Amino acid sequence: MPRGSSLENPEPRTRERGIQLLSQVLLQCHSLLLEKEVVHLVLFYENRLKDHHLVIPAVLRGLRALSLCVTLPPGLAVSVLKAIFQEVHVQSLPQVDRHTVYSIITNFMRTREEELKGLGADFTFGFIQVMDGEKDPRNLLVAFRIVHDLISRDYNLGPFVEELFEVTSCYFPIDFTPPPNDPHGIQREDLILSLRAVLASTPRFAEFLLPLLIEKVDSEILSAKLDSLQTLNACCAVYGQKELKDFLPSLWASIRREVFQTASERVEAEGLAALQSLTACLSRSVLRADAEDHLDFFLSNILQDCRHHLCEPDMKLVWPSAKLLQAAAGASARACDHITSNVLPLLLEQFHRHSQSNQRRTILEMILGFLKLQQKWSYENKGERPLSAFKDQLCSLIFTALTDPNTQLQLVGVRTLTVLGAQPADLLSSGDLELAVGHLYRLSFLEEDAQSCRVAALEASGALATLYPVAFSSHLVPKLAEELCMGESDLAREKRSTNCSRHLRCLQALSAVSTHPSIVKETLPLLLQHLCQLNKGNVVVEPSEVIAVCQSLQRVAEKCQLDPESCWYFHQTAIPCLLALAVQASMAEKEHSIMRKVLLEDEVLAAMVSVIGTATTHLSPDLAAQSVACIVPLFLDGNISFLPENSFPCRFQPFQDGSSGQRRLVALLMAFVCSLPRNVEIPQLNQLMRELLELSCCPGCPFSSTAAAKCFAGLLNKHPAGQQLDEFLQLAVDKVEAGLGSGAHRSQAFTLLLWVTKALVLRYHPLSSCLTDRLMGLLSDSELGPKAADGFSLLMSDCTDVLTRAGHADVRIMFRQRFFTDNVPALVQGFHAAPQDVKPNYLKGLSHVLNRLPKPVLLPELPTLLSLLLEALSCPDCVVQLSTLSCLQPLLLEAPQVMSLHVDTLVTKFLNLSSSPSMAVRIAALQCMHALTRLPIPVLLPYKPQVIRALAKPLDDKKRLVRKEAVSARGEWFLLGSPGS
Repeated sequence: MPRGSSLENPEPRTRERGIQLLSQVLLQCHSLLLEKEVVHLVLFYENRLKDHHLVIPAVLRGLRALSLCVTLPPGLAVSVLKAIFQEVHVQSLPQVDRHTVYSIITNFMRTREEELKGLGADFTFGFIQVMDGEKDPRNLLVAFRIVHDLISRDYNLGPFVEELFEVTSCYFPIDFTPPPNDPHGIQREDLILSLRAVLASTPRFAEFLLPLLIEKVDSEILSAKLDSLQTLNACCAVYGQKELKDFLPSLWASIRREVFQTASERVEAEGLAALQSLTACLSRSVLRADAEDHLDFFLSNILQDCRHHLCEPDMKLVWPSAKLLQAAAGASARACDHITSNVLPLLLEQFHRHSQSNQRRTILEMILGFLKLQQKWSYENKGERPLSAFKDQLCSLIFTALTDPNTQLQLVGVRTLTVLGAQPADLLSSGDLELAVGHLYRLSFLEEDAQSCRVAALEASGALATLYPVAFSSHLVPKLAEELCMGESDLAREKRSTNCSRHLRCLQALSAVSTHPSIVKETLPLLLQHLCQLNKGNVVVEPSEVIAVCQSLQRVAEKCQLDPESCWYFHQTAIPCLLALAVQASMAEKEHSIMRKVLLEDEVLAAMVSVIGTATTHLSPDLAAQSVACIVPLFLDGNISFLPENSFPCRFQPFQDGSSGQRRLVALLMAFVCSLPRNVEIPQLNQLMRELLELSCCPGCPFSSTAAAKCFAGLLNKHPAGQQLDEFLQLAVDKVEAGLGSGAHRSQAFTLLLWVTKALVLRYHPLSSCLTDRLMGLLSDSELGPKAADGFSLLMSDCTDVLTRAGHADVRIMFRQRFFTDNVPALVQGFHAAPQDVKPNYLKGLSHVLNRLPKPVLLPELPTLLSLLLEALSCPDCVVQLSTLSCLQPLLLEAPQVMSLHVDTLVTKFLNLSSSPSMAVRIAALQCMHALTRLPIPVLLPYKPQVIRALAKPLDDKKRLVRKEAVSARGEWFLLGSPGS
């Protein structure tokens, strides 16, 4: 280099600028340097480390660039680090320059690991000097990562283990609060986890770390307790008995005290987790034959300190003791056996000593906890199972609880029976199972005031029937069948008012227990037979009775979905039977007309639709193809050959001038074909679609025409793109336009338009935008405007019977967001241009769209839409008011800054609506008044007196639910601005 250049200038600041320029160039072109050039540059920069302190930052930046060079010769990485360790006092540098040093070390550790390991413990000592005294959180994150790599990559720590621990543990526990608007985004949790990874990375820190953790757990600082217990938990994953043995008594004493005395649930939870980890660590260690078993010693200490609390009459420390014991027992099979064998006899004895139901419930809940832990461990040898010795006592105790008049004790007894039954299958004898089934049968018929226990008994029956199908088939199903037959008798019919609830519970029990294929083959025929018997009787049958049977059938169908064989059995057994009953009911005959009218009622058909849909969605394509080959010809050709008892008085022709009753059964066809997998080919599809289209616009039976429109839409949604789909769509558009133009069919044509639009919106079909525009144009129609507004609710909502994901419909995940983006601007524009009498329709449509839109999508658009939402609150339509209130309530919580700009309008409108004639609107308005208290307090305080006075009126509302919301809202406004609120 020529003399007189900036690099050799006698003025330090000039040299600094020269080296800075060179370093910046190297950062841009370090990948282009040759090995010879790198050697010269490294030697130059190493020499400059001895220069004036003003020059050092620029030198370090150059060395960082050179540390990235792939052509760096072997040995130079060590040379650079030695020079830094020797010549640079790192902690006297600014933060950014200290970070540069850490970056150099990180780069070399990533690319020159073997060379650095050749330095031995000198490298560790050098880094300790670099890090010692570091305070900046940005640098600490990097430094902690370097220490972790030193340990995890097996660098030589030499005699500096304690020094390395000291230089990192001095930051424990982390006490850091990020400044407001911190651009670096470093959180306290980041530092905690990074430091914890270091402290828990090696057993060699144990002798230094464990006393520190004990000290911090025993401190009065909550955050220190939590951090210490969590760190102990992490350490146990790498420690063994050798590291823990000298500290076990102190660790146990600290954890015990925290669980017994703490006022913090988080500290208690972390203490229990640490105890479990300690026990698991001791359980993992492999012992020599002559070694002391520290696990048994540790567990004995726990038992000694806890078991006497289980026997105290006041039971004050029962639950803390039980939690400690269960935490230790959950660590390993050995620990679980040791503790269970010592504690279970004691708890069994205490159960019989106490006579009060509440005390017995507490003890049984503790037993339940230990039984759940036993399920974690498998025992191949029956003789090893610790519960075998206590089985008879446990069964006796559980059966005692099940017969106790206290509902809560019964409830715990049912849960305990379920867990005991889920132990290895041969633990319970046939006699035990018979008694258990008898108790569950009795509990399944409890009165309404014991509903929780009855529901638990039904759930337990389902869980245990899966494990013991023979016992439930032998002892429960026959009793339920007998109960069902009693309900069918004429005598029972005459006393239906007293037997209805018992009959309903019998149906619920039959469906609950249908969790095993062999049981389904018994319960399903019973339910279907019962439905047929209702059809044959001459006594008036209420729709609720048929719906109850259908609901039980649907629950059975849901359980069968888990097993392909059971699913097909249910489908081929139940669907033909239901269709046969419905077809028979649709035939015009005078006799038996009572039941037949019931089967054709809207709510009954809807219940049957749910059964058929649930039974179809999980069919394999092959089996579904077999079924569709029978059911579609039934509706198109009247082919009844696959139906049981198929001698009907006339032909079944729902599409060819069929009676009103026959046309109503198209809903059942819809349930089936719209639940099929997409790859199942539907026979005679062209004819079927045309027939559905015709029926959808037939006057006289809205139920039938709507079912046909929904079925048509469901098939359109799944149909693959192509010429045939385009033809179907053209037919539908022509039908809609023709229907909307004539007075007689306008309502049916509108319904068809609505469902076809929804089918296309869900799958992002290009025609959906044209149909949505047509629907939007109807908002100004004097006859159909209100219906069109409500139609936007349907477009944005999830259906239950058709166009569902469960039914394999083509539903795009972001369809609501896309609909919002494509159509809300037009809705807003239409609102502003519409006449005054039509504006409510636009407001209603808009509120329906916004109410069902994901809130993260709505929030950015809120400033432009809020004025319209506030105007919607003045709309006289209660549906608009309720929908808008439902939309605004979460926005008050999620966008308080935007909403606070309109607080005056919000308060006025919410208070006005709290006196609405509609109870639902009054409740929603009061909930919004409650949510208003989440806005900034200074904004709300001027309105506090006005609101408190106004909310006194709904306190006297005649509806209890309104009064409840008024009390809640007024209480929040009273507390507004008070200390601690």
